[in-house]
Amino acid sequence: MKRLPVLPTLLVALAVAAMIALGIWQLDRRQEKLALLARYAANQHLPAIALPRFPDESVLFRQASAMCLQPVAWHSEAGRAADGSSGWRLIADCRTGAEGPGFSVQLGIASTLTARPAWKGGVVRGYITHAPQHQALIQGAWSRGPQPLMLVADTPLPGLKPNAPANMGDIPNNHFAYAVQWFIFAGIAAIIYAIALRRRLWAQAAGRTPD
Repeated sequence: MKRLPVLPTLLVALAVAAMIALGIWQLDRRQEKLALLARYAANQHLPAIALPRFPDESVLFRQASAMCLQPVAWHSEAGRAADGSSGWRLIADCRTGAEGPGFSVQLGIASTLTARPAWKGGVVRGYITHAPQHQALIQGAWSRGPQPLMLVADTPLPGLKPNAPANMGDIPNNHFAYAVQWFIFAGIAAIIYAIALRRRLWAQAAGRTPD
C-alpha cells in the first residue's frame, strides 16, 4: 500500500506555506513603499520645518533647518556631489543643547579625505534624509524601526562641493522582486519534493526502497 511520509510531507508543506507568506508580505511592503514615495515627492514642495528631534519617516526630503551649537564628531562617507563627481561626504554630528538628542548634517563633498574643518557650528538649512547606517544586510532587510535623520545642507562649507540634490531613486523599492523570489523558491521546493515523493511511491510499488 502506498503511503505518504507524514513528517517530511508536513515539513515541506510548512516550508512552502512560509515562503508563500513571505512573498505576500513583500507585496504588502511594496504597497507601503509606493505610498511613502508619493508622500516624499509631495514633501519637496512643502514649506520648511524645524528638523524633528526624533526620527520621523514622514518628513524625508522636506526642507528643514536646525541650529548646530557645536560639532562634536566628524565622519566621511563615499558619495557624489551635485555635479555628479565622486568624493567624500563630510558629515558632522552636532550638539543642540545640554539635554536631548543632537543631529547629523552633511556639509558638502570633498574631492579627497581632508582634515577636520574649522567650522564651529551655526544655523544650517537643507533637506532631510536618512543618516548613514552601517549594519548587516540581513539586519537592514528585516528592520522596521525608524532610522536616524540627517540634514543635507543647501550651502556647502568653503572648499567643498555642493551636495547632490534630493533623489528618491536612492530609496530602494525591491519588494516586488523579493516577492517573486519567494514564490519561485516555494515552487521549486514543491517540485523537488514532488519528484522525490514520486520516486518513493514508485519504489514502494516495485517492492524496494528508493536510492
